[in-house]
Amino acid sequence: MNSAKLQSANKQPKTVYQQNQIKSICFLVLMAVILVLTSLLALRAGSYTTPLNELIKGIFGLSGDDKINLVVRNNRLPRICTAIIAGAGLGLAGCILQAILRNPLASASTLGVSQGASFGAAVAIVVFGMGNTMGLGVPVCAFVGSILVALTILGLSRFRNISPEGIVLSGVAISAMFTGATTLIQYFADEVQLATLVYWTFGNLGSTGWDDLGGMGIVVAALIVYCCFHRWDYNALLSGSETAVSLGINVRRLILVNMVLCCLTTSVIVANVGLISFIGLVAPHIVRMVVGNNHIYVIPGSILTGATILLLSDLFARVVICRSEQSLHSWEGLCSCIFCLRRANGNDKCGKNLLSLPGLSGYASGCQLSDERGRIPCCPGQ
Repeated sequence: MNSAKLQSANKQPKTVYQQNQIKSICFLVLMAVILVLTSLLALRAGSYTTPLNELIKGIFGLSGDDKINLVVRNNRLPRICTAIIAGAGLGLAGCILQAILRNPLASASTLGVSQGASFGAAVAIVVFGMGNTMGLGVPVCAFVGSILVALTILGLSRFRNISPEGIVLSGVAISAMFTGATTLIQYFADEVQLATLVYWTFGNLGSTGWDDLGGMGIVVAALIVYCCFHRWDYNALLSGSETAVSLGINVRRLILVNMVLCCLTTSVIVANVGLISFIGLVAPHIVRMVVGNNHIYVIPGSILTGATILLLSDLFARVVICRSEQSLHSWEGLCSCIFCLRRANGNDKCGKNLLSLPGLSGYASGCQLSDERGRIPCCPGQ
C-alpha cells in the first residue's frame, strides 16, 4: 500500500514536467511557423507585385523573369535573412545576459553594450573614415566599444558588489554616457559622415549584402552552438553561484566567456544594421511566460521570438505604415514598450512585477534542483 502511494507520488512530478515539455515544444513549433509565414509575407512585400510561386522560384534563380530573380536574390531575401539573423542574435544575447547576471532586466541595450558598440562604430566612421561596413574596421571598433562596457559592468559587479538593480542602473548611466559621446562625435563629422551616422543609428536592414550576412551568420551560429552546449549550466546558475560551483561549473569562466561572446555578437550586428534596442529584453520574457526557466527551451525560443519580432517590425514599418522604410529602432522600441506596459500594473513602479512573471521567480529566489542526469532544469512548470 505504501509502495503504491510512493510510486504514484513519484510519477506526479514527471507528469507535470512532461506536460511542460509538450507545451514548450508546441510553443517552439508555433513560433517557427509564425516565422516562416512572416518570411513569406516579407518576401511579397514591395512595389514589385509577383505571385508567391514565382517568388519562391526566384530564391533559387529559377524564375522565368530575370527581374524577379534580381529583386528576390539581391533585395528582399538579404533583408529577410538580415532580420532573422540579427533578431536571433539579439534575442539570444539578451537571454544569456539575463541568465549569467541573474537579472531579468539585463540585455545588450539596458546594460549599454549596444550603445558602446554604436560609439565604437561612430568612431570608426568619423575619426578613422571607415564609412563602409564591408570591411573589418567598423565591427572591430564596435566590439572594442562593447567590450569596454562589459568590462565596466563586470568590474562593478565584482569589486563594488552592487545589486542586480544597481547593475541595470549602471547600464542606463553608461548608455547615456556613450549616447552623449556619439552625439559629440556627430558634431565634428562632415555632411556625408553625419548623414551616414544618422541613417545608421535608426536601424536599417536594407543595407546589408551577402558578405555581411556571412559574417553575422558565423558569429550568431557560434553563439548558438556554445549556448546549446552550456544550457544545463545556465539552469544551475539560476539557483546561485554556490549551487553552480557545487555542480562542478567554473562560474567565473562561464560568465567571462559568455560576456565576450554576447558583446561580439551585439557589436557585429550593430555594426551592420545599426542600433536596435529592446529585442534582447523582451524576447526572453515572452518565451519564459510560456516555457518557464528551462534553458533547453528558452534558448531556441529566444532565437525564434527575437527573429520574429524584428522581421514583423520591419514588415510593419515598410508596408503597414506608408509602404516605405521607417526607423526600425522606433517601431520595434514602441512595440516593446507596449508589451512592458501591458505586463505592468498600478502597484509596480520599480519593475518588481517583472520578477513575479511566470518563469522568472528563479531570478529572485533559488530553485530546487533534482536529477536525472545530475542537473534538472530549474522550475520547469512555472
